This record gives sequence, structure tokens and C-alpha cells, in this order.
Amino acid sequence: MTHPLATAITLPLEDPILKFLLILVIILAAPLLLNKLKIPYLLGLIIAGAVIGPHGLNLVLRDSSIILSGTAGLLYIMFLSGLDMDTSDFRRSGMQSLVFGLYTFCVPLGLGILAGHYLLGFPIYSSILLAGLFASQTLIAYPITSKLGISRDKSVTIAVGGTVITDTLALLLLTVVVGLATGSVAEGFWLRLGLSVTLCIAAILVLFPLIGHWFFKRCSDNVSQYVFVLVMVFSGAYLAHLAGLEPIIGAFLAGLALNRLIPRTSPLMNRIEFVGNAIFIPFFLIGVGMLIDYRAFFRDWESIKVAAVMIVLITAAKYLAALLTQKTFRLSRDQRTLLFGLSSAHVAATLAAVMVGYGIVIGHADDGTPIRLLNESVLNGTIQMILATCTGSTFATQRGAHNIALKGVHAEEESRREEEHILIPLSNEENAPELIALSNVLRNPKNRNGLYALHAIDNRTEDPGLEKKARKILETAATAAAASDLYLHELLRYDVNIANAIAGVAREQNITDIVMGLHRDKSPAVFLGKIAGDLLLRNDVTTYIYKPTQPLATLKRHVVVIPAEAEKEAGFLMWLRKIGNLARNSEARITLYASQQTLQYIEPLRRKSKSSVETILLKDWSNLQTLLAGLHRNDCLWLVMSRRDRISYQAAMNRIPSYLERYLTRNSFVLIYPVQAGAPESRYL
Repeated sequence: MTHPLATAITLPLEDPILKFLLILVIILAAPLLLNKLKIPYLLGLIIAGAVIGPHGLNLVLRDSSIILSGTAGLLYIMFLSGLDMDTSDFRRSGMQSLVFGLYTFCVPLGLGILAGHYLLGFPIYSSILLAGLFASQTLIAYPITSKLGISRDKSVTIAVGGTVITDTLALLLLTVVVGLATGSVAEGFWLRLGLSVTLCIAAILVLFPLIGHWFFKRCSDNVSQYVFVLVMVFSGAYLAHLAGLEPIIGAFLAGLALNRLIPRTSPLMNRIEFVGNAIFIPFFLIGVGMLIDYRAFFRDWESIKVAAVMIVLITAAKYLAALLTQKTFRLSRDQRTLLFGLSSAHVAATLAAVMVGYGIVIGHADDGTPIRLLNESVLNGTIQMILATCTGSTFATQRGAHNIALKGVHAEEESRREEEHILIPLSNEENAPELIALSNVLRNPKNRNGLYALHAIDNRTEDPGLEKKARKILETAATAAAASDLYLHELLRYDVNIANAIAGVAREQNITDIVMGLHRDKSPAVFLGKIAGDLLLRNDVTTYIYKPTQPLATLKRHVVVIPAEAEKEAGFLMWLRKIGNLARNSEARITLYASQQTLQYIEPLRRKSKSSVETILLKDWSNLQTLLAGLHRNDCLWLVMSRRDRISYQAAMNRIPSYLERYLTRNSFVLIYPVQAGAPESRYL
């Protein structure tokens, strides 16, 4: 009788457990081995796929499960590229992306038609379709830029936008050429194509943000939020498929549509990147490797000739497109290298086009052999070209991205003025996640260990359950911080005065900012509450008092109202830098209201910002009531306050409690109490 193990382990592997285990071992071991060999991680996974695939050791077949996970990985890459994009930068560099997209489409298209018709002797339709293969590109190396933290660099934004444009044009070209070659371009073809593409783009960019905003306001469950994101990704991909576009375009548009609702620093974004980098993207790269047939290099002279022409011309065309873009927009050499690296890989759209072309028969030879729109030599040559371009793309992207990242690190070190420590006093469990979320968007992105959560207990009470409750509150806060990959220092203090405990910790830990919630007492007479009022008297640290009414990520705009002469206060730049972090870390618009003189100090900083920040003249705080009445439901108000008898104090600040009770019952708001020179002489509001 045969032992079960003898029949269970056969090649190729059929046991799903063994197949999955093998792929996980490759994903786990690849970084350890490849770092020593100086081989980029992405290229290593492709090579591993070729080794274990049907054309290598035949350990695993490229069956439906591999195709499914690979398709999901490709859609994930495109979704992440849309999600990572700075939308304000994308709007500003839209023309640059368009120009690069036209360069990287037209240059390869022209060279491809000439090479196909005159060098390889293909018919005109076959030559045009071959040129479409040259023009398309896949962002296979995009995870490198994301891992190095430069996904918002100008060259990356241009490359991603250009990829969407060139792939859309290439796939539309495929649709048209196939229709012309098969004679199926009937009356109304162009109208139907234009309408379907327009409706698809409009549906994703208009409806998806509305659906996402509605969902995130009503659902706080972590698992449900992540599953919702996946539903949006595949819905966008399927809508694009229905419209006659490649699904990767729909996935990118879905990322762009949800961009503002999923800030880079949010726990949800951390989960999306984690799962993608751990599972989906590696499966896709291994699946690409399984397509590579090394025997195609030696099969016949015609395949080698076609592959050589494709590799040389594609590399030259993509480099020329990157060079033209560099000269047009005065980019650096490293940005040119990064542009070339990101745009030179060919996988998704190329495979789609070559398989469609290979499957279309346009005639028969005298011996009955079918004449295909793209012959077997092109199919074999494409597989070789995929390996070559993925290799070149990975090395070029890693070199350019590494150099840009190094320059960014040096610039960050030079611009860093002070070490950042943010203290979050917590009194209840319910508002802990939102206070962590606000601290997260206010922090410097490089600061991942500067958050401190404090719960203070009045040591005159003898309730033994208070410490257990305090530990639970701090644990909730630490969990919320960990979801964003942040370390939170948990502090528990006993004192006869809670404000004194907070002030003491601020001195002990060299705290630069305090983020706390507004107390729950509804009475305007004690608007800030006793603890906050006492703390502001005892402590001169920039303090943010936050009242959330909806999740921070669902806010569409932050309105910051600044008093006249605020620029003369000692803490002006401290809180202004935090507003700059807010602009970078969230995708909401920032509107700053200030006097003419204050705006002169803000404007240079606003111009340096890459985010959507606008400034509006506010002549007098007596108009504050009208401004508050005009706020929208998804606006968050930020009021920069002042001590009495200080330079920027306004008489209207006395009326703010009643204004907020009257006009902002449904809005979130933050009161900013900046550092001000001199000891306070009277109580705050």
C-alpha cells in the first residue's frame, strides 16, 4: 500500500496548503537572500516565480488561484498609486502628467509602427497593435517609491498620472485596431465608446467619494472599513471593464476617489499598505514570473529577433520620453531616472493586448494555417520583453528613488527645529481614538515615538476600580495609536489636582503640544471646564482643545480663524507648523482667515506647502458670527485664541462660547491656545 505522503506530494503541487506554504516561504525568504545579493526585492519575486513556475521547476501551475491573486495584486498596486497621490499636487501637475503621458505614448507608438512595418515586415494593423504594446506600461516598481517614502515626489506624481493616460490611450487603441481589423467598427461605435468611458470615469470620481463619506461616518469597525475599501477597488475595476477600459484604470480612479477619505497617517491606510505589501503585491509579482519561459530565448531565430527589437526600442523610447519630460519641466537627473524606471516596465496592459492580438485570426495561409493579428513570435518575444523591462525598471527605479530619498532625509534633518512631544490627557475611553487621530495628523510624519497619553487620578478618592478603568482607557489609546504604526507612551499619575498632574508631566517629558478633549458639561458658564481652565493658567504649552462630532477623516475642510497680530506672539510658528502638518497628513482643504498683516507672514509658508491651502482676508473678528453661520456640515473650525491683555487678544473671544453653542452644535471644532510671552494674569474662557 502506498504511503499517503508519496501520493500527496506530486509535481506540480496540487495540495492548496502546500502551494500557499511555498509562496509564503518565498515571500518571507526573498528579502533575506536578495539583500545579500544586491538584487531588488521586486525582481527577486519575479525570478522566484519563474523558477517555481510551469516553465521552470514546475512546482506550481499558473492556475486560476494564481491568476486571481495576481489580478488582485495588480489592481491593488494601481489603487495604492491613486490613494498615495497628493491630490493637490496631482491637480497642479495635471498638465505635466498629460504631457508625459503623451510623450510616453506617442514616442513608443511612432517607433513601434516603423519597427513593426519596416524591420519585422508586419501588416499595418499588426504594426499599430505592436506599437500599442510599446506604448503601454505597468507601475510594477511603484512599491519601491512607497517603501522609501517618496510616493508624493513630483516625478512619481507625473509618472502615475502619465501611466493612466498612456495605458488608457493604448487600450483604446487596442479596441479600435481590433474593430478595424475584424470589420466590427459599425455606425455609432465612436459615440458608444466615448459615452461609456465618460460615464465610467464620472461614476467613479463622483459617486465613490459620496458612498465612502456616507459609509465612514456610520461605520467605525476596522474590518468592515477594510472590506469596504476592497469592494470599492473591484467595483471600480469592473465598471472600467464594462466601459471597455482595462480594469487597472478603474482601480486607480477608485484610489483617487477615496484619497481624501483615507489620510496617509490613518490606521486604515496602514492596514491597506500592510496587507498589500504582505500578500497581494508579492502574489502578483510571483504570478508575473510564472509567465516567463526561458526556453523562448532559444526556441527560434524569429522570436529572438522580435524580442531584441522590442526590448531595444521600448527601452530607447521610454528613456527618450523621460528625457523630454525632464527637459520640458526642468526635473533633476534622479527624477528623470525615476520617471524612466516607473514607465519602462511592461506587464498588465501589454499582456492584455498581446493575448487579444494573438487570439484574432485575420486570414489563413494556403496550407490552412491561421494568420493571426499578432503571431507566435510576438507572443514569445513579449514574454522575454516582460522579463527584460521588469529587470531594467526595478534597477532604475531603485537607483533614482534611493537618491531622492537620501536628499529628502538630509533636507528633513536640516529643517527640523525642535524635538516633538505631544501629550494627550484622557478622561474617558470614548474620545481616545479621535484625540489620537488628531494628534496623528498634527505630528511631524518622521515622529513615530513622540506621543504620550496620560490619565490622572485624584488621589483623595478611595475607589479601587479607578486604576483598572485608567488602564483600560490607556490601553484603548495605545491600540488606536498602534493601528497607525505609532508607539504611545502610557502614563498614569496620582495628584490632588488633575491640572497640576498634567502640567507636571508636561515639564517632566518636555512636552511641546497638548491635545485634549472638551469637557462634557453643556453650560456656557464653564465652557472649557475647570481642568482645562486651570491647566491653561499653570502651563504655557501650545494646547489644542478638541470637540469631535464626526470622524476626522470624513471632514472636507478645516477653517482656521487667526486673530490680528498673532504673528507677534511667541508660539506663532509652533502652531502654524502643526497646521502645515495637518495640511500634509490629511486630504481636506485648509482655509486660513487672517488680517492683511498676518497673511503676509503666512503666505510664504503657504506657497511652500504642496497641499490645498487657501488664505482669505478677515478684517475684523466682529464678523466672526457671520463666518460661523456660513460653515458647512463637514467643516471643522479652528480658532486661534489668546490670553486677556495679550497682543492678539480680541474682545469677540468673550462671545465665542455662545457662538459655538449657537452655530456649531453639529460641527467639530478645535480651540488653539498658543505659547504667549509672559505669565498669564487672568483666566481663559
